[in-house]
Amino acid sequence: MCNQTPLRSMALDSSGKQPEQQQQPRASSGNGEARLKLRRTPNEEHEPENYEDLPLDYSPSLFSSLERYLPEQLLNSTRIDKASFMRDLLLRYSPDTERVRTLRHKEYRDKIMSSYQRKHGEIYTLDPTSFFTPSFLRAFSGKSEPNFRNIMVEPYPGIFTFEMFKPRFCEMLLAEVEHMEKWVYDSRSTIMRPNTMNNFGVVLDDFGFDSMLQKLVDDFISPIAQVLFPEVCGSSLDSHHGYIVEYGKDRDVDLGFHVDDSEISLNVCLGKQFSGGELYFRGVRCDKHVNSDSTEKEVYDYSHVPGHAILHRGRHRHGARATTSGHRVNLILWCRSSTFREMKNYQRDFSNWCGGCKLEKQRRQRDSINATKEILARKAAEKTLVELASKSCAD
Repeated sequence: MCNQTPLRSMALDSSGKQPEQQQQPRASSGNGEARLKLRRTPNEEHEPENYEDLPLDYSPSLFSSLERYLPEQLLNSTRIDKASFMRDLLLRYSPDTERVRTLRHKEYRDKIMSSYQRKHGEIYTLDPTSFFTPSFLRAFSGKSEPNFRNIMVEPYPGIFTFEMFKPRFCEMLLAEVEHMEKWVYDSRSTIMRPNTMNNFGVVLDDFGFDSMLQKLVDDFISPIAQVLFPEVCGSSLDSHHGYIVEYGKDRDVDLGFHVDDSEISLNVCLGKQFSGGELYFRGVRCDKHVNSDSTEKEVYDYSHVPGHAILHRGRHRHGARATTSGHRVNLILWCRSSTFREMKNYQRDFSNWCGGCKLEKQRRQRDSINATKEILARKAAEKTLVELASKSCAD
């Protein structure tokens, strides 16, 4: 078993506001503003700004996530003032390596955005009626648990499968990915792969899909997760990492046992014709128990169907068997919650979702019950001995 290396690429939560005139955020004055402290917990009711159009030293999504922790005095300030305050904090406390890494990634994205010519520009903006099947859209008429469960199958606790994308959308996205790969080859560019475990595929966010995918998270995945995965803050998914993986001849063959760097993972098969490639699941685990053994009840295998999605917790350990023939392409969307990750820092027991913690809790409860039984049995024996002694004296 292995942990997937965490990926830092995160998308923005678009506020829909008109951008201000672009300026370089100024450094704070060092007076009272600099002495303000961040909140200990995020303000979930606050809608963060979009910082993507500003010339920043760090990832714009980091600014959007950090904004929820700003003190109340700053939340109503201008976007430029908030960016200046956060930039000052980051420059003061974050390592230079993070800043350099972010700047290099920004340069990489800028090169793509300035050179890459899109094949199907219409799929870069979320169009529910064009993308989704009628059954998937109907489930959102009321955004209720019965509506969601009516379109889903739960073959194993915490794993949900459902029909999601129309064939035409799958075809266009596949064609766009092929167009990306051709551009990379023709331009002799270096492409960043989705993670350290996949040698083929592309990060969709790097090619301009980040806003579309974040809207997919906000409008569709979050409402589902809020109902089906409330224990992992399904209602506060505020960032994502979206990418394509490819398996088959001259591609990746399989994928090792791992956990995702996400709270909720969406995996949609786009096609094409293939055999094999089944996903195998072996129980949900926290960091402490990620390498613990699985029980028989935790074993589940899933076979991909083009256009169909599987939704599960990121900490649900899984892998992919070998694709024995053909070519399989999947869209993966890691959905993340900064609130849940902050809360985890103050928790030790995750028995409401971790199989390992649950077993430990059951073991503690059994030990406590057995210890109580032993104490009661000992007291009963002592009481019997006292009664027998009293009776002997009386005789």
